[in-house]
Amino acid sequence: MGWLLFTPPALAADDWAALAQQQAMQLGLGAAALTKYHHQVLAMPTTAIEINPVVIQICRDWFKLPGNRPGLEVVQADAAQAIDAASNPQWQGQIHALQVDLYDHEAAAPVLDSPSFYADCRALLAPAGCMAVNLFGRRNSYASSLEKIQNAFGVEQVWAFRPTREGNTIVLALRQPPQVQAGQTLAQQMRQHADYIQTRWQLPARKWLKMLHPTAQA
Repeated sequence: MGWLLFTPPALAADDWAALAQQQAMQLGLGAAALTKYHHQVLAMPTTAIEINPVVIQICRDWFKLPGNRPGLEVVQADAAQAIDAASNPQWQGQIHALQVDLYDHEAAAPVLDSPSFYADCRALLAPAGCMAVNLFGRRNSYASSLEKIQNAFGVEQVWAFRPTREGNTIVLALRQPPQVQAGQTLAQQMRQHADYIQTRWQLPARKWLKMLHPTAQA
């Protein structure tokens, strides 16, 4: 959920309820926690792409994932094909929050991790959109994955959280440089956003700030 820290200042200053006009997408359903959160809590139009029909059914049977409805669509498809501009041009430039968590059953390394895949992810994003990608894996592939993301998005647009004890490294990549309110620095604005996020949704956003850094300075 770290993408919320980069919400445009006009939205934060005027009305966070306008999130309901922004599109969220998850590539990889997991246990559907992110999909349900965006749909039910943030009231954002939400699409999830999941290749395995068994995962979709388990989420509906055991994790209270609703069936498809207005504002919520779970699509059984290969993510690489689903986000291709030729296959689904309607998504190009429309996604504000893109969350990528694509692993096989062994969770050894990301299933999709090519330069062309990250370029396709960038093409999905709205001008102020953000991709969050989980680079957890047993292989020592973080540096290679990060370089591909930086090449697709630009080094200055990529941020990373400190790795967790379990080995998750979450990277945030922005379509364009962050928008900053006049008279503020980016750090000040992010602190303001963190305070609001933590107060409204009880997410540990102030802690996020302590763990997040631009990869250009790493």
